Amino acid sequence: MENQSSKSLTFRHISKAADEIVQYVDERRKGLTKSLKTKWDKLNNVTMGGIEPNAVYSIAGISGSGKSSFVNSLETDLFDINPEIDFAVLSFSLEMLSSKQVGRKISSKLNKTTSQLYSAKESLNDHDFKLLKNTANGIKKYDIYYVDSAGTIDEISNTINAFRKTLNEGTWLMVILDHTLLVKPSGGEDERKIISELQKLWIEQKKVGLTTIIQLSQMNRSIESPERVKNTQMHYPNRTDIFGSDAIYHASDYVLIIHRPEIIGIKEYGVQSLPSEGMVYIHILKNRDGEVKILQFKNELKFNRIQEP
Repeated sequence: MENQSSKSLTFRHISKAADEIVQYVDERRKGLTKSLKTKWDKLNNVTMGGIEPNAVYSIAGISGSGKSSFVNSLETDLFDINPEIDFAVLSFSLEMLSSKQVGRKISSKLNKTTSQLYSAKESLNDHDFKLLKNTANGIKKYDIYYVDSAGTIDEISNTINAFRKTLNEGTWLMVILDHTLLVKPSGGEDERKIISELQKLWIEQKKVGLTTIIQLSQMNRSIESPERVKNTQMHYPNRTDIFGSDAIYHASDYVLIIHRPEIIGIKEYGVQSLPSEGMVYIHILKNRDGEVKILQFKNELKFNRIQEP
C-alpha cells in the first residue's frame, strides 16, 4: 500500500525497498549496472568503482588548487572511458565561460598550455591549429550542456527539471556546479543560507532517476594561516575548512578536498613528511561506502589535469 494523498508525504512498505536493493545488487554483480570509471585507479579503488548515481560529490579547495581543472578533466574522461553507458552532463559553469572550459579540455588532450593555445607569447602554427580544430570537433560529440549564467536556487532547480525532460528515459544525468558561492540570492539571504538551501535541492534531485550531483566549493582561509603552515599536525584539511561545511558535509555522500601544499609554502606535507613540490593531494574526508584516504597525484595542471605518479 502506498499513500497518494497530496496533503501528506508518500510512504511505502519495506518490501519494496528490499526488492529494489536485491535487484540493484543482482544488476551490479552481472555488470548490468556499473559506476562511471574515472581514469584514476586510486579514486576508483576507494569508491564504488568510480562515479555513482544517486549521490552527491562535493569537491573543495583553495584558489589555485586545481579543483576546476580536476572536474573539467573528469567529465571529459568519463565519456572517453565509459562509451557504453548512456549519460549526459548539465554543467553550471558559473565561474568560467563554457568556451574556456572547452579550451581546457583541448589543452589536456594536446599537451599544450592554454597560454600556448591562445597565442600568448607566439602564434599557434597552422599544424597545431589544425590539431586543435580536430580535437574540438571530437569534443562536440560529448553529451555535455553548459549553463553560463548564474541563477538562484529556484532557477537552477527549474533548469535541471527542464533539462531532464529532454533526455531519453533511463539516461543518467550528471549535474555539475562550479561553484557554490556563485549561486545568486533570491532575496536577502547570506552565502551560508544559500549554501544550506542548495544542499536541500541536491538531496532532492539526487533521488530522481539516475542522477549524480558534483558541486565545487571554496575553502576557508584558515588552512593558509602561518600557524598551520608551520605545524605539520595541522597541515591536512578537515571538514571545518570548507565554507558552509556543516550543510555541505551533511548533504554529501563523498567529500573530497584537493590541495596543493606547495602553493602555501609547505615543503614537507603533514606528519608523514609527504613531498610537496609538483604534487596534488586529494583528501577524501567523507566516503559513505568506503574508507577515508589521502590520494597522491602528480601535478600536470599546466595541461589542466592531474596524473597518478
